[in-house]
Amino acid sequence: MAQLLWGNVYYKDTFAGFLREEPGGRTSFIYDESYLVAALPPVSYTLPLRPEPFVGQSGLLPFFDNLVAEGWLEEAQTRLIGKRQASRFELLLAFGQDCAGAVSIVDPEAPEVSRSLIDMDDPKELAVMAGRASLSGIQPKLTLVQEGGKLRPARIGELSTHIAKFPSSLHADLVANEYLTTLAYKALLPEDNVVDLSVGHIDGFDETALIIPRFDRDGSGGRIHFEEFNQLLNLPSKAKYDGAYKDMADFLRETSGCVPAEIYRLYQRVLTGFLLGNTDMHLKNFAMSHTPGGLRLTPSYDQVAAALYGYKSLALKTCGSINMPIGNLKARHIVRLGEEFGLSKPAIEMACQHFEKNIGAAREVVNAASVGSDTLKKQITDMVGKRWNGTFALIGKALSKKP
Repeated sequence: MAQLLWGNVYYKDTFAGFLREEPGGRTSFIYDESYLVAALPPVSYTLPLRPEPFVGQSGLLPFFDNLVAEGWLEEAQTRLIGKRQASRFELLLAFGQDCAGAVSIVDPEAPEVSRSLIDMDDPKELAVMAGRASLSGIQPKLTLVQEGGKLRPARIGELSTHIAKFPSSLHADLVANEYLTTLAYKALLPEDNVVDLSVGHIDGFDETALIIPRFDRDGSGGRIHFEEFNQLLNLPSKAKYDGAYKDMADFLRETSGCVPAEIYRLYQRVLTGFLLGNTDMHLKNFAMSHTPGGLRLTPSYDQVAAALYGYKSLALKTCGSINMPIGNLKARHIVRLGEEFGLSKPAIEMACQHFEKNIGAAREVVNAASVGSDTLKKQITDMVGKRWNGTFALIGKALSKKP
């Protein structure tokens, strides 16, 4: 009979409970009694403190499922444990020591990684083998540690401080795209909190990488707890496209400890993504930090002009429409989305007027960047201009027509 999987769950450096595989494809999480007695923070918004176990009827509970790697990293990790296929629980146990946020999962009986199915000439795969990190997203990426003013891949037992994103064979100029799109985002929304990033080389790697300091790590090497909206809405990782932008606003409105101003900030972020052609804004691309005052939006991240790669439909349901082509987005949709967020007409108009004064700055910062080709820069700035003139510049007129 096959042995059921299990692991220890830690919140920051404190043992919080057990994650177990149960018969019939179920999993369970139960808090340790000492953790409950100490009244420490829940490991997840969806897993409040209680003595009874939480049971997932099919696979991992959504909070844990969203901690598992995706895409290139998931494939590399599967090979590293010597399998053609691996369950998400197996991957989480093997590589859950350095996850997004403050929670980690450790297998007390972790087997050695296998070299049989990995490319020993690929430095990225060797770095995955040397570390124990789990990151979402399909792009090739690694966790890094800053040491002596330089960055290197994190090793087993180390808590990473940075993330490196590498070029993708599926999407040309992806590193430059995200860098330039993020620059434009910061210019369009200068008051917002956005991840820092740079483009450079890491010793031992030939490819240029996008280097991002982790906002879920503090200056002393500690973990900061946050959750993606997929986790907050209790959805598995594969359901990241199965929702609406309105769902996040509803969560903010209905959840104790959230503040109304966050709804307006979220609306601005969604509109900025529309302007930039970021059609891949799914529920894992928005997140909230756990703070003493309640849940607050994390810095904005993963800004990519995905429309340049042929992804023409908006990632989430917009104004009741699933897979709306971004070319069909009209001023009336922007107004209706604001109303779905519970915003007043003046607030909707203010959000759009805010962009008008920053369009020129966004164009300038992209064109002045030392990263990216002139062709890519023109594609991004032309797209912003077209989106502004065809949709956002007409907001005032659309508002005046609303009864």
